[in-house]
Amino acid sequence: MSSHSLQQPLHRTPSNQAPSTTESVTIPSALSDEELIKQLIDGNDYAWIEFHNRYSRLICRCITKVMGRFCSVSSGEDIREIYANLTLQLLSNNMHKLRTYDPDRGTKLGTWIGMLSINASYDYLRSIRREPNCATLTEAERIPSDRHDPFAEMDRKERDQILNDMLRGFSAKDRLFVALYFDQGLDAEVVAQRMNISVKTVYSKKHKIRTRLERLLQRESIAA
Repeated sequence: MSSHSLQQPLHRTPSNQAPSTTESVTIPSALSDEELIKQLIDGNDYAWIEFHNRYSRLICRCITKVMGRFCSVSSGEDIREIYANLTLQLLSNNMHKLRTYDPDRGTKLGTWIGMLSINASYDYLRSIRREPNCATLTEAERIPSDRHDPFAEMDRKERDQILNDMLRGFSAKDRLFVALYFDQGLDAEVVAQRMNISVKTVYSKKHKIRTRLERLLQRESIAA
């Protein structure tokens, strides 16, 4: 290699260097409808931003116009859903729908987008007509249930566990008495007959067991 070639500067433009001011740069906002479609298909992120800047109000206006006729079954959430569905339609199948736009037919891009928005709205309405009628959450809360309240059921289980823990030191006969008199709520006469004891003994036992349980509960509360 000659010394002359070593002295020649290398004129390379780094890949991250900004383009020269003499180089023409077309910003998305200056694109025609046809050029914007081409940039969208090429995957230009800025072109998509420009697309929404140009047509988001038009899309929402067309959707709202259709859905306003069916206000009893639609809401603001439906409008956002239709807008998202339309965007997905434009992106799906390698942007097939975008590729079908032909400016030579004399239809402006805005008019075409408005037509797609209206069609997407009616497609959405047809889809929700096929769904069964759904009640609101407020109405669902009023529907009675044959099942126990889960919180009440959990509370009952916890109480039963506490009672079982306290009854561990009781005799089998006393545990049976608790089950018959306190848990099942049987009359003193029935308990006396079941346990083969007198009614007087039932009341006496009731007082002794209740006093003992109260003492155990006090100990538990102090320990906690």
